[in-house]
Parts: sequence; structure tokens; C-alpha cells
Amino acid sequence: MRSFEMVEFINDSNVEINEPTVVTIGKFDGKHRGHQKIFQKMKEVAREGNLKTAVFTFHTPPADVINGKVQEQIYTNMERRRNLEQEGIDYIVEYPFTKEISMLDGLTFIQEILIKKMKMKAIVAGPDCAFGYKKSGDAKLLYAYAKEYGYAVYIIKKEMDEEQQEISSTFIRHLIEEGEVRRANQLLKKPYCVSGRVCIGNRLGGSVLGFPTLNIVIPKEKTIPKLGVYASRVQMQKTGEVFFGMTNVGRNPTVQEDGAHHRIRVETWLYNFHRDAYGEEITVEFLEFIRSEKKFHSLDELKKQLKNDRENVQKVLTDLRIL
Repeated sequence: MRSFEMVEFINDSNVEINEPTVVTIGKFDGKHRGHQKIFQKMKEVAREGNLKTAVFTFHTPPADVINGKVQEQIYTNMERRRNLEQEGIDYIVEYPFTKEISMLDGLTFIQEILIKKMKMKAIVAGPDCAFGYKKSGDAKLLYAYAKEYGYAVYIIKKEMDEEQQEISSTFIRHLIEEGEVRRANQLLKKPYCVSGRVCIGNRLGGSVLGFPTLNIVIPKEKTIPKLGVYASRVQMQKTGEVFFGMTNVGRNPTVQEDGAHHRIRVETWLYNFHRDAYGEEITVEFLEFIRSEKKFHSLDELKKQLKNDRENVQKVLTDLRIL
């Protein structure tokens, strides 16, 4: 795999790519099978035409600016960059979304951004691609000006899953929000995950409940999985160690001290893990949904349920041939 430093990352409106490219446009919120189909075609076109591959996206989703609120995403910007690097993309352009750029019509976007700044000689996109003011740019417009501006257009048919559902980031976000992480993982071709630094929780997990946990806070822009308990896998970023366990995503409805019920946390108990990890960066992968979050009448009742959860998680991990 190439090092991340070999990718040209541009987070600026002053884009200056000085070699011919094959371009694709989109949010790329996720690295699902539909996106991979586009990347594969890009690399094929790049080889045949001696071009570089370039992805154009916005640093801030347009909906954040237009609607004035954060739009949840499957991956953070940094995670997206890593995914694109792993795909072998040469240029990643995260363009600032401003009022000025929002007012560019589709043709001007092609002329000023794709051709002038990104040196586009070919473009690969889905049939529903949209760009420019009020989505005035689309596949039809790309075809209309291809000959005049000397670029090739490749429109890729949408990828479908085994149930003939169109694969999209919107659909995958829906699956994650409904707790259907196993199906979401199949479409992403890797487990949905959340990363963060281990922080101090309410300190009841180990001392009172007998289930000490590693706690992280979900980044505000991340898609929040359905609240409840999951079978999970955790990687320690510093050491590379991997552990399995059970993860609770929720507001701690049974324990409401310090306003904990207002905050959504990711709390993970691990098999065969017996050390302090405060301050460490970890990545939690969601493998299977076990049960929904609920409020218990007492800590004893919660402790009993956690023991049942641990048994159910172990069964799932065994079925997955992990334990």
C-alpha cells in the first residue's frame, strides 16, 4: 500500500493540478461497492490514457451550509481520505463550500473547476451525478460538452445488492441507524466503525457492575448506530492490538448522574483486557446488533442483563468464527 504522503491532498479553492486527470465527483460518504465500481473504472481509464486519478468533493457537505445543521456521515473527512488513499487515488480535492461556489451553474463548474483547475480529460460518475447551482449539472450536461472541451464521459450503472436494493450511502446510513450493521458491513466490505480517544466515564462499569469499559464519544458528524448493545472488535491504534467484546451505544438511561443520559457514548467491555487505556486512541468496529437500549429498575437488574449480553455476544462471535 502506498504511504498517505504519496497522495496529493488539496483543501483549498486554489486547486492547481498540472497533469491530465480522470475525475469523479461526490461526497463519497462511505467506501461501498458502488463507489468501488467507480474507482475501478477510473483506474482502468487512467491506465489506458496515462492519466492521474482525482476525486472532487467538498470539505463541508453542502447540506450543512444550506440547512444550517450538521449532516451525519458514515465516515469523517479523515476517514474518507484514508479510504481514498487505500483505493490508490492520486489527487483528493476537498473544496471549500462557499456561497460563491454554490452559485456556479453546471457549465461554469465544468469549465472553471473540472477543466481549468483539475485538468479533466475524462470523468467517471453515476447516472444521478449532480453539481452546480440547483443541480444544474448532470450526466446529460457532461455528455453535451464532452466533444467541445475534449474530455470523455463514463457513466456507471448503479450497483445493486443481493436483494436488488440500490447501494448508496443513504441506504447504508439507514441500515446503521436501524442496527442492521451486518448487512451494512457487507455493502461497505468492512465493518462500520467509530474512532476516538478513551475518556473517563461514570466509573460504575468496573467497580459496581463488574464490566469495566473503554469509553469514547461519537464525533458529531458520524452516523449514530441504533442505541443498544453490539458484538464488536476493537483495535488499539498505538500498539495495533485487536480485542473482541461487547459495545453499548447509548445515553445510560439507568444511570443518570452528571447528565450522562443526555450524551451518547460508545462503551466497550473487552474479553481478556486488563489494563488502563485512558487517553489511548481506539477504533470500535460494530459486528452484530444484540439488543436495543432499555432502562432498568436497578443496577442489579442491569448487571444481570449485562451477563446475558456477554453470553449472547460470545455466541455471535463464535458463529462468526471469531471466538
